[in-house]
Amino acid sequence: MKAIFIVYNQAHTEKVEFLLNALEISGYTQWTDMSGRGSRGGVPHMGTHTWPEINSATLTVVDDDRVEAVLDAVRKMDEVNKDVGARAFVWDITASV
Repeated sequence: MKAIFIVYNQAHTEKVEFLLNALEISGYTQWTDMSGRGSRGGVPHMGTHTWPEINSATLTVVDDDRVEAVLDAVRKMDEVNKDVGARAFVWDITASV
């Protein structure tokens, strides 16, 4: 199993929920109002007057064979509007309860 952590501009929230539903992934956790700055030339998303945008994130745990479909969907979402931004990171899950 793999954990996929998707970080995105809050404007993408409905798109992330849509892609998870389309891929029949029902289990996930979301965080809202996250600040930060991307490492690929991204502008800060701080929720301030100067940097008003803000991020959200979603964590889901899926079987290994579903990872590429999720990454492909996030990649396509990001390509539509690179200025808004979306990234996904994958970790191994070695145990769960």
